[in-house]
Amino acid sequence: MSAAPARTDAVPAAVALEGLGHAQKPRSLWSDAWQQFRRHKLAMAGTVVIILLILLTILGPVLWKTPIDTIDFAASKAAPSLKHPVGTNDLGQDLLARIIWGGRISLSVGVVAMLVSITVGVVIGALAGFFGGVADNLLMRATDLFLALPTLPLLLLVVYLFRDTMRAAFGPILGVFLIIVLVIGGLNWMPTARLVRAEFLAVKEKEFVEAARAMGAQNGAIIVKHILPNVLSPVIVAASLGVGAAIIAESTLSFLGIGFEPDVPTWGRLLSESRDFLDIAWWMAVGPGMMIFLTVLSINFIGDGLRDALDPRKTQG
Repeated sequence: MSAAPARTDAVPAAVALEGLGHAQKPRSLWSDAWQQFRRHKLAMAGTVVIILLILLTILGPVLWKTPIDTIDFAASKAAPSLKHPVGTNDLGQDLLARIIWGGRISLSVGVVAMLVSITVGVVIGALAGFFGGVADNLLMRATDLFLALPTLPLLLLVVYLFRDTMRAAFGPILGVFLIIVLVIGGLNWMPTARLVRAEFLAVKEKEFVEAARAMGAQNGAIIVKHILPNVLSPVIVAASLGVGAAIIAESTLSFLGIGFEPDVPTWGRLLSESRDFLDIAWWMAVGPGMMIFLTVLSINFIGDGLRDALDPRKTQG
């Protein structure tokens, strides 16, 4: 009695498992976050607007070569035209050229001030959350003290007192730039510190942290290599929103006349110069005001998109 022939259409188990492995490739956190971010239409629109504004400030002076400091009283307060698409100011200076140059300063202030505040906030929050005890109490009480200070009056006072000193040391533009970004960043790190502290308190009790400590890792290595990468998601969201807040703060300083020199165009300075001519030359306020509005609104949309994309619950859904 002969044995039944073996089936030739059966798929080997190893081949089936290999095909299953190819069908379900593992995805990283950042790939999932990018897919979720792409679905946020307002965030994508904000990203496009920010990229266009950055390109405008970088390539604008090359494409639009009108000088920013040329005075032409014959064209004073001229309405928008082909020669001056955004109009001119009271000195006959082209507003489009000044808006483009002002964007470089305003956007740079926003980014650098955000980096200062995020750096200080992450360091203080990480030390307080990781070590706890006396260090936590001291650092959090200092954070509460800074939160109780009136931000705008203190910002105006510090910039007014140290502006001339920084000018003498670093020059009229770089000196004022440094004092503004240091003060804005130094007065806006507290929410980030609290956020990072809360994340550190939750993550430092995880098993992988205990495993790293059992293997002999030092505290600095545990903080930088093991805990900090796992708490970056809320920090990224806070950083994106901090850029908009810093731009608003710089615009406020320039609007009040305690920012850069009058001959240095920033969006806040241009908006301040237009307030005396709103009844006869309203276009002087439209250009810089629209730039501030679009930048801050786009950054807020990007922050909302990042918050949703980096939320594990929404990503899994």
